[in-house]
Amino acid sequence: MYLSSLRELALGSRLKALSDHFYQAVDEVYRACGAGIESRWFPVLRFLRDVGPSTVTDVALAIGQTHSAVSQLADRLVDAGMVVRQRDPQDGRRSVLALTDAGERALGALGPVWLSIRRGMAESLGPRGAEMLDAIDACERALAARPVVPAILAKHAELVRENVRVVPYDPSLREHFLRLNRQWLERYFRIEEVDHAVLTDPEGMIVGAGGQVFFALYAGEVVGTCALIHEGEGVYELTKMAVDENYRGLGAGRKLLDAAIGEYRRLGGGTLFLESNSRLTRAVGMYGRAGFVMQEGARPGSHYERADVYMVYAGP
Repeated sequence: MYLSSLRELALGSRLKALSDHFYQAVDEVYRACGAGIESRWFPVLRFLRDVGPSTVTDVALAIGQTHSAVSQLADRLVDAGMVVRQRDPQDGRRSVLALTDAGERALGALGPVWLSIRRGMAESLGPRGAEMLDAIDACERALAARPVVPAILAKHAELVRENVRVVPYDPSLREHFLRLNRQWLERYFRIEEVDHAVLTDPEGMIVGAGGQVFFALYAGEVVGTCALIHEGEGVYELTKMAVDENYRGLGAGRKLLDAAIGEYRRLGGGTLFLESNSRLTRAVGMYGRAGFVMQEGARPGSHYERADVYMVYAGP
């Protein structure tokens, strides 16, 4: 599933989808069994039965919902005849929620249904079901001990102080060369044969042939890459420039470009060129600001079907 690939970023959406699924399933069971309640009523009704008359605030704290949500649900339960609002005998200034006789009767007949739900859930989910319940317990305890918003904002405060740094090729980073380039190639064009050859063998096609691959790192994450390919006789191609679309605005592209130009100079290159596509306006603009000059037409003998931009480095 798509959301599962997003991991923590989609946790709320995934839990919401699961919550909706279970609510709908239990409502269907209640209807099939002739029960007179809805699944969303259960926490309030069960709490009032087990604890006794309680304020909206007490119920909300106990079941982990907002005061507003419980108050609205209480209105529905009052309309359904399951709950009544009455004065608190210990404090006449406030009201409490209490089960009606109809509510007591409805819950009193649900033992077999609830037992069926417990056992049916266990059978449907298998051994992982118990692990899931334990994980939810642990999650609730962890969030109570350290709320998630301050934890996230503390991490963000750390990250905004981080800078992008560029490092040369390392075999441990090999997979990111393909991952990052695949991201933009498949989005805008397609992976051509020449792309596949270079992206799947950077050691042989680039590094071992006198070129270099660079990676941009941000807080330990690989967020960008580019390559300098040695074409022979002092000629180099700047290629495979890719920045993760989730990390744009950090200056990673320009730092990668500067690193490649610096390596070209260190190697004593005589000509540095690149090929691109006019659709990639941001990239083409960055190349121009870095000293690449637009040439007329596509490069003779171009490597790529998609290339309609040909630029040659003329220096700052």
